Amino acid sequence: MHTSLQEKIEQLFSEPLNQLNRTEAHIVFKELKELLNRGEVRSAEQDSSGWRVNTWVKKGILLGFRIGLLTEYSTDELFQYFDKHTMRLKNFEIQDNVRIVPGGSAVRDGAYVAKGVVMMPPAYINIGAYVDEGTMIDSHALVGSCAQIGKRVHVSAAAQIGGVLEPVGAMPVIIEDDVLIGGNCGIYEGTIVQKRCVIATGVFITGSTPVYDAVKNKIYRKTHQAPLIIPENAVVVPGSRPISSEWGKINGISVYTPVIVKYRDEKTDASTALEESLR
Repeated sequence: MHTSLQEKIEQLFSEPLNQLNRTEAHIVFKELKELLNRGEVRSAEQDSSGWRVNTWVKKGILLGFRIGLLTEYSTDELFQYFDKHTMRLKNFEIQDNVRIVPGGSAVRDGAYVAKGVVMMPPAYINIGAYVDEGTMIDSHALVGSCAQIGKRVHVSAAAQIGGVLEPVGAMPVIIEDDVLIGGNCGIYEGTIVQKRCVIATGVFITGSTPVYDAVKNKIYRKTHQAPLIIPENAVVVPGSRPISSEWGKINGISVYTPVIVKYRDEKTDASTALEESLR
């Protein structure tokens, strides 16, 4: 569908900056941002085999950074704002049906924010991110570049959904539909959190973090072939595991690890439901 744009981005991305046709690059990058804003292209998407990275989209975003010139957008001496001129803020209109509560939130141009999304202040959504319908991005929460957030997700206060632009083949963080991300959580390095998971307050998950499933007696890890996947309906809490060395045993040392303690049931649903009145 967007083969021509993809080919242009691939060509421009491969050229040295001092040989780049900046006029053409600006036109191409603007077209990409418009498609990202409408959700018509995504940095990662799901097909029958699972989630895959659209590397050409990430190359296009990186191209925008390369051609951008540092520009001042300050309104006065109290509010100073400097950024690449290609990386402006996203403009919203009332018909977008997105509620952005006053207090310092921002969305970078080139992010998709669907109808019914609520942003509590201050929150930030970076370029290339995709935030689907009915999701709440709570106070001090971050949705990083290219992260993919599903429908009816609650990203609670101070939670961080990590972003990734480089390497271009790296999977961004994926949060599927109806997931609760608790306060002060961090989900990073291409982790995929499948539908209806509950990530309890204070859980940190990276690509190198082993996740212990105390229900199914399994350990989930990232491999060279596949990202770390938190299985559907899992309830993940902060836990620990002992250090196995003799010195570790003598000193009673343990290290942090996320633990799946149960899978969602009616009780979990009742305690994690987002009130419609909040939307």
